[in-house]
Amino acid sequence: MFRRKFTLGWTITIGATLALLLLWTFFPIYWMISTSFKTNMDVFKLPPDFWPANPTLENYANLFSTATPILKFFYNSFLTALLTVVVTIVLSTLSGYALSRLKFRFREKILVSVLITQMFPLVVMLAPLYVLYNKTHLLNTYTGMVIAFTSFALPFGIWMIKGFVDTVPVELEQAAMVDGCTRLQAMWKVVLPLTTPGIVATGIFAFLDAWNNLLFPMVLTNDITMKTLPAGLVLVFTGAFKHNWGGMMAACLISTIPVIIIFILLQRFLVEGLTGGGVKG
Repeated sequence: MFRRKFTLGWTITIGATLALLLLWTFFPIYWMISTSFKTNMDVFKLPPDFWPANPTLENYANLFSTATPILKFFYNSFLTALLTVVVTIVLSTLSGYALSRLKFRFREKILVSVLITQMFPLVVMLAPLYVLYNKTHLLNTYTGMVIAFTSFALPFGIWMIKGFVDTVPVELEQAAMVDGCTRLQAMWKVVLPLTTPGIVATGIFAFLDAWNNLLFPMVLTNDITMKTLPAGLVLVFTGAFKHNWGGMMAACLISTIPVIIIFILLQRFLVEGLTGGGVKG
């Protein structure tokens, strides 16, 4: 096989380009960490310090004071995100399997309709969703938040699971049913183990969407104790005449830790799920 030999100039160009891309990607994260250790006065210093001259942990200490209900925001985010993952996985698995294996009227039209729902901007649904929630008394409830998060993650999950189920030979299920399994048992014992990467990828997507969603918690909750992290941080650390950027960066850094841990632990399943579903589906 012919292998191209890179010249010194070409190697330097590639290295410099990669370095610039890495700097572009990681500099906002570095700036968030740096700002979290600055006082509010140092944040607005000109020219800015790339690292605080007098680092302080005051911003982190203030997060756990009674004036900042950061623990309540964490609880709301974790609970709604976890419930969203469970509901999304269950509904996506059943729907994706049915749309892949069962032959019924309007199946193709349902698939297209599920895809069309992803084409509408999230902000378009806020006004009618608020009116519906107000009439059904779902405002300021965990149930309402989970339903809203699930409605956004479910179409992706259905298509993801369907793509993986399509790759499983139907003969495996038929053999299981010949041996005495019902269709549901065949799905549970044969199909689901082979579609684990897709299921995990769907769960990660649902968790990240619920954890990072800002618009739904801002609109569908007006009680500060029911806010999730994104909406709660906006209300606590910003105002008409003051922005506590140091405190917000400290809170943002802490709120990213669960996401980083989940990604590190499940990155293999996420990559397999996204690539497998995209290629085989």
